[in-house]
Amino acid sequence: MRKLLLVCLSVYFLLSLSSCQTMESATTLATVIGQGAGVISAPQADSIRKTAKAVSRSVEEFTPEQEYYIGRAVGAVVLGKYPAYDHSVVNAYVNVIGQTLAQASDLPAIFGGYHFLVLNSNEINAFATPSGLIFVTRGLLRCCRNEDALAAVLAHEIGHVQLRHGMQAIEKARVTEALTTIATEGAKTFGSREVAALTQTFGGTITDITGTLINKGYARSSEYGADQVAVMLLKRVGYDPNGLVEMLAVMQKNLKAGGLDFAKTHPAPDDRIAEIQKKRLAYAAVQAPAPRQARFLKALRNM
Repeated sequence: MRKLLLVCLSVYFLLSLSSCQTMESATTLATVIGQGAGVISAPQADSIRKTAKAVSRSVEEFTPEQEYYIGRAVGAVVLGKYPAYDHSVVNAYVNVIGQTLAQASDLPAIFGGYHFLVLNSNEINAFATPSGLIFVTRGLLRCCRNEDALAAVLAHEIGHVQLRHGMQAIEKARVTEALTTIATEGAKTFGSREVAALTQTFGGTITDITGTLINKGYARSSEYGADQVAVMLLKRVGYDPNGLVEMLAVMQKNLKAGGLDFAKTHPAPDDRIAEIQKKRLAYAAVQAPAPRQARFLKALRNM
């Protein structure tokens, strides 16, 4: 057990250090630790070093095209669970607002572009894939009292895309899987076949992302980060950022404890409101211009 632990710790340092120079130093350290404990030989340490580099490259080198196809696959899984809402007027309206916000973001151009779709579900939820596919349920739209609140929902999801939270879910999970594989193999000599297998540990990326989106949710820090991006985007476009606060307040009243929606995968709305207001966003009721409110009510009257 002790030998196995030493191997795991050595590889952990290799995977977590970024620069080539530090990677080399860490490898030397791993070799010394391993040999001193009688666990691995120099050739074995060299093989582990190559494995670690192969895995770290896989983590860092997703291309925009790869992210696009990963996101499309994730979107297919979401649509397998939640049917699309077949209403052209509602979807067109949501897309106009979403595209406007996306173009004002720090990541306005992505491979394949942004796409927004309403899901025919009473759950209060929304999802964003790495490729810019953004889904919002009818249940969540009902929590919006004005266009500013709807814009806040979409801006929050754009924040997840901009901050690459979906891809980060892959990276963490797959690095852990790689470490587990190495630990299971113990002190064996890693040949080309094992290295090749480890570089393919990202084969479950779709499961990683959908599991995070639908079942586990992002870390609280990620949700708070997406809220801050939303506040910034709303200001840039001309919406009232308090639309986000008001939407969260309505959501707080409508969420059911133990549900499979936002209540399961997101921090409590009250906590999010407190975090937003910590950033000196003074609350004042949203005063939606009459034409804006009229188009909002007209588009979403069937929700």
